[in-house]
Amino acid sequence: MKYASALSLASLGLALGLSAAHAQTASLTLYSAQHPQVDKMLADEFTKETGIKVLLHEGEGPDVANQLIQEGTDSPADVFFTENSPELNLLDEKGLLAPVDPATLKLVPAKYSAESGNWVGVLARENVLAYNPSKIDAAALPVHLLDLAKPEWKGKIGIAPSDSDFLPLVSAVIKEEGTAGALAWLKGLKANALIYDDDEGAVAAVARGDVATAIINNYYWDRLDTELGPEKIDSKIYHFKNGDTGGLINISGAAVLKSSKNQAEAQKFVAFLDSETAQTLLGASEIDYEYPLRPGVAPNAKLTPFKDLTPPAIDVSKLGDDQEAGQLLQQAGLI
Repeated sequence: MKYASALSLASLGLALGLSAAHAQTASLTLYSAQHPQVDKMLADEFTKETGIKVLLHEGEGPDVANQLIQEGTDSPADVFFTENSPELNLLDEKGLLAPVDPATLKLVPAKYSAESGNWVGVLARENVLAYNPSKIDAAALPVHLLDLAKPEWKGKIGIAPSDSDFLPLVSAVIKEEGTAGALAWLKGLKANALIYDDDEGAVAAVARGDVATAIINNYYWDRLDTELGPEKIDSKIYHFKNGDTGGLINISGAAVLKSSKNQAEAQKFVAFLDSETAQTLLGASEIDYEYPLRPGVAPNAKLTPFKDLTPPAIDVSKLGDDQEAGQLLQQAGLI
């Protein structure tokens, strides 16, 4: 009996040793459209907790999503983590995503994840106007996003139509105003707006006084405010109210690729993104001023409380895949 027990213990020790060795050598490949600094922070913490190495491949969301479509079942990617839900919707439509573990889906409110259960929300951010008080009075700011296409806004608005963050806003206008209404709005912006390469350029232009206002995501202003300091930044944030399209909430989310050869590790990483540890790190970040979606985790104190935002009632699963938005931007001559 002692001999048998010794064998059992030895076998158990060997098994545990192999398990530990596997954890130390296991890896996964993350295709990401998040900020590189954020990816590194999360990857380092995940490896620290699990021993699983994370290989990073980064780019703009639409570009990475299209790369995944081109790679198909041959993709080396295990997880896709992106800033905007339409890119996840596109991959879901193409049948490239595996179901997210139900226990992970339960970590955040269901309205922020795919109806199909094939991707899960991680973070949220708000579309806002940055404005320069020396160029425009707060009382003169528009009630509705669509007002910015009116002739009186000529030369007073900056946009970055080629920035991937602009696409979901166009998709939201399509959802609420129809294709013809969205195209008319974009043509109005074409006539009125100063064009910038990205949201960073647009928000910096407002702070310099080059343009009175700009459509951006909230975190670009918060990052500039942190960089310059509240005494030196000459701009403010304006929130669209009462469910106007301009207050759209964008969802950053993650998914496991169906073709992943590391399904267990991939599911573990996606669950980690919505863990209290990762969500707390994200909430405290001074790079990625977004709202953690896990209930009970506070965002950065600089942000307007999430409960005070009044976004349009647009289901993220039904926001679309940005394909029509891209076509309309081309038709309007904005890209």
